[in-house]
Amino acid sequence: MNDVKDFLDEQVIRFNTQSFIKNDPVQFPRRYSKLQDIEITAFVVATISWGKRSVILRNAEKLLVMWGDSPYDFIMNEDYRALGRANIHRTFFEHDLAYMLRGFRQIFIKYGSIENMLKANEIELSIAPAWDFAGVLSAEMQQANDGQNNSKCYPSNYKHSALKRINMALRWLVRDDGIVDLGIWKSINPSQLYIPLDVHAGNIARELGLLRRNSNDRHAVEELTSVLRQFCPEDPIKYDFALFGTGVSR
Repeated sequence: MNDVKDFLDEQVIRFNTQSFIKNDPVQFPRRYSKLQDIEITAFVVATISWGKRSVILRNAEKLLVMWGDSPYDFIMNEDYRALGRANIHRTFFEHDLAYMLRGFRQIFIKYGSIENMLKANEIELSIAPAWDFAGVLSAEMQQANDGQNNSKCYPSNYKHSALKRINMALRWLVRDDGIVDLGIWKSINPSQLYIPLDVHAGNIARELGLLRRNSNDRHAVEELTSVLRQFCPEDPIKYDFALFGTGVSR
């Protein structure tokens, strides 16, 4: 495993650079300075971050144009009520976005920020913060939307899901090495994070012998993350750059 660790460490250095930002969705929350604007952008952009990267970036850009200088103001002024049913990204439509933003508005009214919601529910004490966070977030979203669930925003089977998009947003918000990720949330430690497992990262992990499970589900995330924690207990998810970057660069 030492050779694998050495390879991954080299790839982290290769990909965890400022140049990574311009071709990655992480660029969008980085455009804001206000906590709530960053939180909204991180979770909404992460939600549509599946499929071809160029299409993700194009459609995320349209989102930012839609809500203007402050997504927080867009939400608190309830401007999402004017959204219709136009397509935003693949199977994600304007009414799905309105569902999310309505939920975020309730969260901001109750807690002030999404991180405050996390702290109020003591998610920082969890051994699996992404899944506990998903449960609280889903409950808030449903409450704000007359009890309705929207699986296009957050999976209804979140307890078994890999939660790739939530884990990715958490990586952006929690990791703080001053390079790519923003690191504005201090209530969760980087050591608590789990790998945002996508097809690229999963395939490379299996090739390297880091992951035996064939399905990209929660068990696979836990299996892979446990190995990465052996390599770097304080910041295991830095290897997301290595696995994902190696996969997409082929």
